[in-house]
Amino acid sequence: MKTILFAVAGLLAVLAGAALGQTPVTVGDPSTPQLKPHEQRFTLHKSDTFEVDFSFSPELNQTVIVDPDGYVTLKEIGSIHVEGETLPALTEKLKQAYAGILRDPVIAVVMKDFEKPSFIATGQVMKPGRYDLRGPLTVTQAVAIAGGFSDNAKHSQVVLFHPTEKGLYEARLLDVKHLLASRNLNQDFYLQPGDLIYVPQSLISKIRKFWPNTAVGAYYNPNGF
Repeated sequence: MKTILFAVAGLLAVLAGAALGQTPVTVGDPSTPQLKPHEQRFTLHKSDTFEVDFSFSPELNQTVIVDPDGYVTLKEIGSIHVEGETLPALTEKLKQAYAGILRDPVIAVVMKDFEKPSFIATGQVMKPGRYDLRGPLTVTQAVAIAGGFSDNAKHSQVVLFHPTEKGLYEARLLDVKHLLASRNLNQDFYLQPGDLIYVPQSLISKIRKFWPNTAVGAYYNPNGF
C-alpha cells in the first residue's frame, strides 16, 4: 500500500487526483495495516480550553487556552507545548514542570471547552457533510451514516485522508467493494478525529451523459466499476 503526504493547500483536488492514480488497496490483504487502533484517548487540540487546579497551591489555579502553535502559557512556568497530549500525559507533564517550584505538586486537569471530534464525508455519498465522531467508527460505517453511496460512486477507490503533523495529510485507498463482497470487515479502517472520506465518481457515470438514450441500461453493469 502506498502512503502519500500532501500539503494542505489545494487538499481535496490534489489528493483526490493523486490518490485515484494509485493502485487501490486490497483490504483483504492481512498485511494491510490499520491507521490506528480504535481505542483512542482524547488529545488536546488548538483552541481547547482547560483548567489546571492545584490542591495545595490554589494561587496557581488557572484556565488556559491552547494557542494556534499548540502552546499554553502557565503561571510561574511560561510556555509549554500541550497539543496532542492526552489528559493523563498532560497532568504528568505539568507535575514535572512545576516540580521545580513545588514539592510533590498535586494537579488536576479539567477540560472546559473543546472541539467535538468529527469527520467529513464528501464526494459521491448521499448526504455529504461533517458528522460527530461519537465512538469507534469505520469507513464503511461512516459512509452509511452519510446516507450510503450514490449511484455514481466508485466503491473500489474510497480515499481516506488523515491529518498528520505540520499541516500534511496521509491518503489511503480502501476497496470497499472488495471488502463487502468478501464479507470481511476486519480490515476496515477506523476513523480518527479530523479524518475526511472522499468517494470519487465512477468512470461509467462520467461518460454516461455522452451515450445515446436508447436502452443504455441493457449494455452495462454499474457493479463492474
